[in-house]
Amino acid sequence: MSPDNERGIGRREFVAAAVAIGGASALSACQERERELVGTASDATEGTEGGERPRPGTDTEFDLSVPSGEPDALSERQHAWNYAVVHDAHGNTVIPQQQLILGLSYEGSSPPTEAERDQVEGALRTLETAFQWGTGGNPSASFTQGLLFMLGYSATYFERTGGVPERLVPAEDVLREVGEDPDKADDFDAVLLMNSDIGSVVMAAEAALFGEIETVNGVEVTDTFEGVFSKADRRAGMVGKGIPADVLDNDSIPESAPLSMGFKSGYRDSQPSEDGITIREGPFAGGTTMAVSRLGIDLDRWYDQSHEERAAEMFCPAHDTDEIGEIGEKLGAESGITEENAESVEEFAEEYGRVGHTQKVARARDDEFVPTILRRSEGVATDAAQGTEFNFTGLQGHVEDFVETRKAMNTDEYDDDVAAEDHGIIDYLETHHRATLLVPARPQRALPTGTDA
Repeated sequence: MSPDNERGIGRREFVAAAVAIGGASALSACQERERELVGTASDATEGTEGGERPRPGTDTEFDLSVPSGEPDALSERQHAWNYAVVHDAHGNTVIPQQQLILGLSYEGSSPPTEAERDQVEGALRTLETAFQWGTGGNPSASFTQGLLFMLGYSATYFERTGGVPERLVPAEDVLREVGEDPDKADDFDAVLLMNSDIGSVVMAAEAALFGEIETVNGVEVTDTFEGVFSKADRRAGMVGKGIPADVLDNDSIPESAPLSMGFKSGYRDSQPSEDGITIREGPFAGGTTMAVSRLGIDLDRWYDQSHEERAAEMFCPAHDTDEIGEIGEKLGAESGITEENAESVEEFAEEYGRVGHTQKVARARDDEFVPTILRRSEGVATDAAQGTEFNFTGLQGHVEDFVETRKAMNTDEYDDDVAAEDHGIIDYLETHHRATLLVPARPQRALPTGTDA
């Protein structure tokens, strides 16, 4: 059964509100509303010892009846998501709808003790035991019943515990480099990103990590983050076909658009491989870096433009609008941006009087014309005022890759006379918060220390 069934609109709004609110009461209500998505109790007994699972008996026990996981079978890369997410008809990855970003403050020892590391690892393995990894690798899956997550650490954390890795540029420095206010930097020590198509899955995972429930999806919670991490911030978001039109108060958003600006993203040619953004050498080999941003967006002004103007500014003015489609669906697997498009921003500006966002950021691709940032979320912020904010999360081998791509969006990088509102999408966005993190490989994810050699 797909989440986008005939009851989808009402459930989406309800689940979005529940995930944004959080807490045991919201989790219980959300679980009940989503029960049709996760099957019956008998479905959940498959693969469990003795053919039975504990059933919820109190409000501290949450058996969500979704498939459980096998931690020892997972990749050593925390960021290995592609095999465990849904793929559309063109082979593009489809990130799960429900997103929860937890900004964390470290309250443990400096440097961390082995007991603290064991506690954090135990808490994360509880989640991997309770929930399958995303779709479980099922290539025919139509939605993600399980959980995907990754835990990253900031320069602030590493300063306290042994030295900042070279490839981890502090958020304040990133903001300065791209011409933004360094005061917008988050002061988190760590960030946990979680995704699922089931809202109660991310909520139950959060509750388990912070000792708010005793069992999660039939698995006893023995280790938590308590005493090691506390929550400094909590950001909920949603992404997916039709969601912006359902949950935002803006009648101009196309009904089938997956993102609030009306067009698809995540085309194969605009995303690097997971191998391409993986650290190859040094003590953090197998990991990656992550940039987490909360951005404001001026949708009213964006939709004051015609579809043709928006398509040109999102992709490239040389693209035929009829070949893009209402939301970019006619492009199929690829955005159609070429090296010539990327190299000709000034020429296109003179010819068309506007330039495209995808065209501009393509200038930051590598020598093989491969993008350097793997987008993991662009979700509508459901915990913010309607339509004013969204979450953007990107992975890259070095934070400087993010810097170079973000700088390519700036109008002052180009020698042309195009007005800011016609220069891609940058004039419609405002940075509210940014964080930069190092995401270690799974064996090192529990309170790492050291520098990147």
